[in-house]
Amino acid sequence: MQNTEKNNEDIDQFKQHEGDTGSPEVQVAILTKRINRLTDHLREHKHDYSTRRGLLKLVGQRRRQLRYLSNKSVDRYHNLIEALGLRR
Repeated sequence: MQNTEKNNEDIDQFKQHEGDTGSPEVQVAILTKRINRLTDHLREHKHDYSTRRGLLKLVGQRRRQLRYLSNKSVDRYHNLIEALGLRR
């Protein structure tokens, strides 16, 4: 499966309304998939420092999105982190 098809599945799972691609839930879900993919890559390629920097930037983006969502709606925040398995 290609990345766009995988992203479409995440969008369908977390969208708030039809045509929604920009809600915090969708953005965090897509960022989480990218972070997991890069983490697996870095487990094999430990000295890939440019990828590590990109990973840290994505983690920061996701953190900001989650902070925004927790300030906006705590219920949506808790549902999202439970669905994605974050904050173990």
